[in-house]
Amino acid sequence: MSKPSTTDRPAVDLTVRPSIEELRAVIHPEGMLQRRSAEHWAGRLYMRSISLRITRVLAPVTFITPNGLTYLMMLTGILAGAALVVPGLAGAVLGALLIQVYLLLDCVDGEVARWRRQTSLTGVYLDRVGHYMSEAALLTGLGLRAADLFHRDSGGSKWEWAFLGTLAALGAILIKSETDLVDVARARSGLSAVEDSAAVPRSSGVAKARKAASFLKFHRLVGAVEASLFVLAAGVADAVHGGLFFTRLAVVVLAAVAMLQTVLHLLSIVLSSRLR
Repeated sequence: MSKPSTTDRPAVDLTVRPSIEELRAVIHPEGMLQRRSAEHWAGRLYMRSISLRITRVLAPVTFITPNGLTYLMMLTGILAGAALVVPGLAGAVLGALLIQVYLLLDCVDGEVARWRRQTSLTGVYLDRVGHYMSEAALLTGLGLRAADLFHRDSGGSKWEWAFLGTLAALGAILIKSETDLVDVARARSGLSAVEDSAAVPRSSGVAKARKAASFLKFHRLVGAVEASLFVLAAGVADAVHGGLFFTRLAVVVLAAVAMLQTVLHLLSIVLSSRLR
């Protein structure tokens, strides 16, 4: 989740639990939840309402730091990927539940930081690394799940599925890297942060293609929340029909989306004004 900088406000007693209204005014500043480019749909839909109440409980608990919560978020995301290796529907359910906890912690760490005025570059960096690691772990775990490690047939585990899961994980990392490297390139050239308007491709044809892709939102499938729900749906279908057909189909779809989006996203950046 995004972590806006702390706004100026009167000093508050950080040892006292704030009211919901006091907390919301600081950690959910006006316009924050409406910024679709910065806020995940699940945050707007339900998770920010839950995280607000968890943050209220944690606000005066000083031994829990924002960066500590981010580390816990990273661990939870990695465990979600590991959980997918558990055979049957249980693994898919556990993975999806852990990703929801990961999303909750992703909201809470920034909220606690804003309330305590403890936002930092380290926190932003750890947050980004946590997203990289968690999405990669989840997609790799899906590949291992599809490889059916614990039920080897006469031909042994089918490691081509594990390879596809790893390929999807690599694509998810590359997509995020392509976005983050825009800021790196601009900073090294002495330029300011890129404006949202610069993301529109200079070519009208490419701009229309980008708009169509954005409307379909297929690229979101490789995100942690969407991928976990996709895997859960595949797990339910497999539980009904038997076997791993739908889980393996999910691996193919996510690997294809990740590779395609890696190329399209790169072209979108190069053909836009973000590097100018």
